[in-house]
Amino acid sequence: MTAPQRLPEASRLRATQWPMVLGLTLLWLLLWGTPTPANIVTGVLVALLVVLVFPLPPIEKQSRPHPFGILRFVARFALDMVVSSWRINRSILALGRPRCAVLAVQMRCPGDLLLTATAVAVTAVPGSTVLEVDRRSGILYLHVLGGDREEDLARARRDALRLETRVVEAFGTAADVAAIRASETAQEVFGRWR
Repeated sequence: MTAPQRLPEASRLRATQWPMVLGLTLLWLLLWGTPTPANIVTGVLVALLVVLVFPLPPIEKQSRPHPFGILRFVARFALDMVVSSWRINRSILALGRPRCAVLAVQMRCPGDLLLTATAVAVTAVPGSTVLEVDRRSGILYLHVLGGDREEDLARARRDALRLETRVVEAFGTAADVAAIRASETAQEVFGRWR
């Protein structure tokens, strides 16, 4: 048996750009509103020009959808929205101004796609906002409402890490899921010895 031949780097780069050409052509047709032959040809030419002049780096496959993980993520995300809204309403109706805090949360899977998805999900839950993402170290800096006690900060950190776990279990590769589970196992062992 012979080993499969690998494409040269330039050919692989071109092969990964065809979905972008197709997407840009579709966008062109949506902008013009009518799919005439002239619009299709012009759209393909403009898309090719954009891809050649502004090439994107090849993106390694960083995700794999897991249907059960996606269902779990959606269900828990809806529950998180309800619980967080209730906490915000409670803190607004309480006497005095609610205290806020900024905290750093070290993510366990700092891949670009999963880090971005986690940051968007954390920001979508009421009561927390991602202020900054340190891509190199994989740290999310969060602004959280109701951070006047240490247990509130610990809860906010746990919530962000649980959300990351659900994002990884819904969209991560097998290696990402294994890394998250190993990290949680190590955290449980470490927690017992503290």
